[in-house]
Amino acid sequence: MKAISAVLLHEQGSPVMARRALKLASLAAAASGIYLYGNKFMDPNDFGVVRVGRAIATTAVITYDYLTSLRNVPYGSEEYDFLKSQVHLRSAERLRELCCANRGTFIKVGQHLGALDYLLPEEYTRTLKVLHSQAPQSTRQEIEQVIREDLGKEVLLLIVKQIFPDFEFMWLVDEAKKNLPLELDFLNEGRNAERVAQMLKNFDFLKVPRIYWELSTRRVLLMEFMEGGQVNDKAYMEKNGIDVNEISRNLGKLYSEMIFVNGFVHCDPHPGNVLVKKCPDSGKAYIILLDHGLYQVLSESFRMDYCRLWQALIKADMKRVQKYSRRLGAGDLYPLFACMLTARSWESVNRGIDQSPVSASEDVEIRSNAAAYLPQITQLLNSVPRQMLLLLKTNDLLRGIESALHTRASASSFLNMSRCCIRAVSTYQRSKSHSIFRRIHISLTEALSLWQINLYELFLWLKGSGLGNWVIAFLSRMHHST
Repeated sequence: MKAISAVLLHEQGSPVMARRALKLASLAAAASGIYLYGNKFMDPNDFGVVRVGRAIATTAVITYDYLTSLRNVPYGSEEYDFLKSQVHLRSAERLRELCCANRGTFIKVGQHLGALDYLLPEEYTRTLKVLHSQAPQSTRQEIEQVIREDLGKEVLLLIVKQIFPDFEFMWLVDEAKKNLPLELDFLNEGRNAERVAQMLKNFDFLKVPRIYWELSTRRVLLMEFMEGGQVNDKAYMEKNGIDVNEISRNLGKLYSEMIFVNGFVHCDPHPGNVLVKKCPDSGKAYIILLDHGLYQVLSESFRMDYCRLWQALIKADMKRVQKYSRRLGAGDLYPLFACMLTARSWESVNRGIDQSPVSASEDVEIRSNAAAYLPQITQLLNSVPRQMLLLLKTNDLLRGIESALHTRASASSFLNMSRCCIRAVSTYQRSKSHSIFRRIHISLTEALSLWQINLYELFLWLKGSGLGNWVIAFLSRMHHST
């Protein structure tokens, strides 16, 4: 919705907005007529018609609010900023109410919008994040009806496109439409749960609910009951003696392994689907991964390009950043792509994303630039491979968790990513090599690279620990005494 403020900035009170308002009314009337005719239902209480009507009404009210509330207020003034924030909040609440009323795909779209911290104002993301854990439940019949009602969503998109031409998110609804049937196949969800549990069995801190196949069908899934606090609930962790840094570090390990090494990725890690709990007997903290309906399977070529891109980003190798961003469909927008992946400014990307944490000023800069580059962002999202879209969503959700726990951009997370990228690329290279000497060379290079990372991690630990400070002080005294 940054597009709203961008449009208002250039077109407040202009004939262009008036024409768009007329287009909105015309399009709404025409779309309703087409929908009624195509479905042969004239009852205004028909579920599909009501849903489309809600979407049209909500869009119109939001548009009118932006047009009238900021019309005569000087741009850039304190009053303008205050009123804009209030309009953002009212509009976000209306969108949330629309999603809760229409359910189905609207909920999925609302959950995704709630994760777009790098793109939308805080009022929107904060309000829509409620859908991650407090979304209203829908019956299966309602959801299946939503899947059939493609025209209703397309009408809504046409309306938004007419009012805000820079804000294109057809890709978002297309992805939700494609993935929703998979999430409704409970046998598929059960198979995914067992696959990821087997795939990540070496992580003893991970818990995945057991599936009771003898009592499960495509429409009913019975699994082991597990409970805990949400992964972004820092107060819960502190109350129960759970180390937030350890949880953040372990969550990063899980997703690095899924993305870079295995190419089988749980793509809905919002806080309602990732729980934490401390075992009262052992004192060990566990991560509980729920809702296994939505996974992304990465192709080998995509996964290798993505690995090498992240290696280049961590090393601040701009030539390789450009090379692999282009290979992933970013084209000339590779600087923007790098900033979106890392949620860092271009200056930080050039300097090295592991060199310093995100500052408050950098965070404000990223949000401000999102408005200025909205057309380019939507162009980029429409041009990258579809596999990338769910990874971007996953990155956003994980980043939101790190932000809530105040563990964002820690050095350990980049070290874990580096390890997984090195292992993944080395495994790929060995599989393509027919020379035993070449495979030995690859393995030795891999071992050396991993050893260097371990050594650097030890250095960081010593630097931040009391023992490290004591060693440094001791060496300093020895130096001065000589």
